[in-house]
Amino acid sequence: MGERVMNIAVLCGGTSSEREISIVSGTQVCLALRAKGHRAILIDVFAGDSRVTERQLSSLEELFPESYDVEAAAAYARSFDEKIPEMKKRKVFWGPNVLEVSKAADCVFMALHGQNGEDGKIQASFELLGIPYTGSSYLGSALAMDKELSKQMFRENGVPTPAGIVLHRGQEELLPASENGIGLPCVVKPSCGGSSLGVSIASTEEEYQAALKEAFSYENTLIVEQYISGREFSVGVVDGVAYPIIEIAPIEGFYNYKNKYSAGSTVETCPADLPEDLSRKMQNACLAACKALRLNSYCRIDVMMDKEGNPYCLEANTLPGMTPTSLLPQEAAALGMDFGTLCEKLITVSLGEGQEEA
Repeated sequence: MGERVMNIAVLCGGTSSEREISIVSGTQVCLALRAKGHRAILIDVFAGDSRVTERQLSSLEELFPESYDVEAAAAYARSFDEKIPEMKKRKVFWGPNVLEVSKAADCVFMALHGQNGEDGKIQASFELLGIPYTGSSYLGSALAMDKELSKQMFRENGVPTPAGIVLHRGQEELLPASENGIGLPCVVKPSCGGSSLGVSIASTEEEYQAALKEAFSYENTLIVEQYISGREFSVGVVDGVAYPIIEIAPIEGFYNYKNKYSAGSTVETCPADLPEDLSRKMQNACLAACKALRLNSYCRIDVMMDKEGNPYCLEANTLPGMTPTSLLPQEAAALGMDFGTLCEKLITVSLGEGQEEA
């Protein structure tokens, strides 16, 4: 990126169950980019900012000011939190001035997570409007967001992944665990959710039925997946390069929403303590997963490794969490790259490749 100062709109918030995590990511990215000298501003994709004036929209210097209160912008986004359910009834997704700000920016940094943010819809809209953005194309984003399609693409392209079946609402009682072809223990998770919301590991029929009920409270389509007993890892892939592997070891249970976002609940080791051959095997599997899902720019692949050292790709995160302690930034730090430099690199990689399908 060199010495170029960019006007950057950091898009956060939205309507998904990961709204708060997105605002945290966006805030940290915006602060980091400003510390690097860029004129970054934070805006909620769904709530927008009705305070933006016509004068600001006609002047880049006023729209992307040299002095800017990032925390105040985050507080403004959060002020809509309780209104979001009611606001969802409106027919327009874009918040006030979001598209106008995005069109004026040199780049939109996508700090969105989950549905209506990470699933390709906004990416497709931006491509139609000619708005540069960070992350993978609309096609890769859509494939990665849908775990049913991801698993199908993995299988068809020889990417190691746990066996799994799809259940739709209304099928809860049709297939007891003993007859679903997966058996127990198994993993039950919403097909398109993120941050491990609604994910359960079931070891008994009672736990299995409870897991179905929990997951169906989030979505109408579920994945029931073979449980891989072993160690959990994550691998960032940036510009076709697999970053150092990070091992994730929750102190209790598995890497669920609570363990992801509660301080001290998980031991994260990067680089992971693995023999070189196993590290290379896992990284190659993750590169193959990216290729299968048509992912470009950057992403993060979640992996389980069984006791025999076989890696299983679980899913891809096309817009991974972006705080200094998130997994991808930890992997970048292992390469000697600070958080602000990583944010710049993700912009450079995204703009350099464009968002054409890989």
